[in-house]
Amino acid sequence: MTELVVRLPDELAQRARNAGLLTDGAIQRLLEEAMRREAGHKLLAVAERVHAAGIEPMSDEEMVAEVKAVRAERRAHEVQGQKPKKS
Repeated sequence: MTELVVRLPDELAQRARNAGLLTDGAIQRLLEEAMRREAGHKLLAVAERVHAAGIEPMSDEEMVAEVKAVRAERRAHEVQGQKPKKS
């Protein structure tokens, strides 16, 4: 477990405390929500770049085939005791 020290303006800290947001659980939920939002923003940015590049969307069958190929490559590397290449 990581311990974290955060410095906040007194007024903000008091409002957050009053709202129950300075507990371990509340801060964990806030961070998880922020990370999900950030991942969503990154996904949308990639989608915009793919669209702008004129790349045709993959079919469901093509996506399944790609996932299976990556999984097979990972299994093969694990059997050999190597780390799989990052795509």
